[in-house]
Amino acid sequence: MPMQHAYTVDVEWTGAADAGTATHRSYRRDHVVRIEGLPDILGSADKTFRGDAARHNPEQLLVTALAQCHMLSYLHQAASRGIVVTGYRDSAVGTMETAGTGGRFTRVVLHPVVTIEDAAQAADALDAHVQAGTDCFIASSVNFPVLHAPTIVAGGQTVAEGEAHA
Repeated sequence: MPMQHAYTVDVEWTGAADAGTATHRSYRRDHVVRIEGLPDILGSADKTFRGDAARHNPEQLLVTALAQCHMLSYLHQAASRGIVVTGYRDSAVGTMETAGTGGRFTRVVLHPVVTIEDAAQAADALDAHVQAGTDCFIASSVNFPVLHAPTIVAGGQTVAEGEAHA
């Protein structure tokens, strides 16, 4: 039987200025994301869409959520397989296309660089990304491909690299 989990996030628009939404230029896209017990996230639209570049935007946060979810799923896979991971970093890139007033993400490519203790486990460490991609709750919830092009490092040397795939 599936378990349900609820996540509560409060978003408050703080950019009304004096005129509110009288025109497209009369208001700021600034807002605050609040999650109980955590620091506030200052948000805005992407600068391209009249937002404040000094604040996080929803597009960045979506890519962030996918990268975080994959990392956490991967670390679980590594621990389950007996692979000792000592470092993990990712430079994720999301691609969005816009047309008129709408748009959509067409893909996100994760570029995790994973450092492991034992170079002999490189193939398994690479394979663990496949299962992590399947296990990630966020990736399973979006309607565009989330690809990963991992690099495995051991002893300061690249020991395996994977092509971008889901």
